[in-house]
Amino acid sequence: MSSSHCNTAFIILFLLILSSSKQASSQDSIDFENKNFLNRLNNDSSYLKLKKKVVNEYVHAKPGRWGEFVNGVYEDLYTRQKFIAFTFDACGGEKGNGFDQELINFLKMEKVPATLFISGRWIDAHFSTFLNLSRDTLFEIENHGLNHRPCSIDGESEYGIHGTSNAAEAFDEIEANARKIEAITALRPHFYRSATAFIDEACARLAHELGITAVSFQVLSGDALPNAPVSVIEENVLKNIRPGAIVIMHLNHPEWNTSEAIQKILPELRIMGYHFVRLKDFKLANRKGQL
Repeated sequence: MSSSHCNTAFIILFLLILSSSKQASSQDSIDFENKNFLNRLNNDSSYLKLKKKVVNEYVHAKPGRWGEFVNGVYEDLYTRQKFIAFTFDACGGEKGNGFDQELINFLKMEKVPATLFISGRWIDAHFSTFLNLSRDTLFEIENHGLNHRPCSIDGESEYGIHGTSNAAEAFDEIEANARKIEAITALRPHFYRSATAFIDEACARLAHELGITAVSFQVLSGDALPNAPVSVIEENVLKNIRPGAIVIMHLNHPEWNTSEAIQKILPELRIMGYHFVRLKDFKLANRKGQL
């Protein structure tokens, strides 16, 4: 076979593989949609066995305290050195399905590692983008719940968002999204942040039993307030920052001021001597300094 024929055959084979890959990727996005993926899990004997065990354990459990900083939830890196972790939530849903490409591009340009807490609903809306984010070693992908619901065993609500109603729903919110992320990325999440960051103590224990650590934050940027001024977000972070702080921000509202604020915040933090890490790079502690 001549060289030109070989080249032609190679090109045709490459195009066929590329076409097949695109079709598989498109099919995957449908298979992994929350409803379809949960249906598959509800026919998975290992998932159902674990769910039954957990539900039986928590069916009569008391929820305990409700809030952002309850027992079993971690808010800091375990360090006294000037390391901090930026975390960005991708909430999903009717009012939370945006994607702040400018923010992500800036983090990449500045080589700033970050932890991304992503819900199953946001993955459904941005499957290809999620794949790209998960393949970028600058970012760590973590669990923000299957349907972005505050985690409760008795139906607590926060900011108008109704939480999970019982242990079975709490289990699905945490474990189903962990398995969804793992099935797509081949990496199981280590951490879970409940929608709104509100969680009860029973759910924090439930997450721990699943091998997942519930995480809140130490510095509230305030970027979740619609159209919060850049100056306010900047001040919230710079005035409250300290070694080991976990900062909470969002990547799902490009129409707000997260990107503009972070472009002002990062240079100031560098002048202050801070370095940026992902959550998995450090042990975590709660506000009492306990591991």
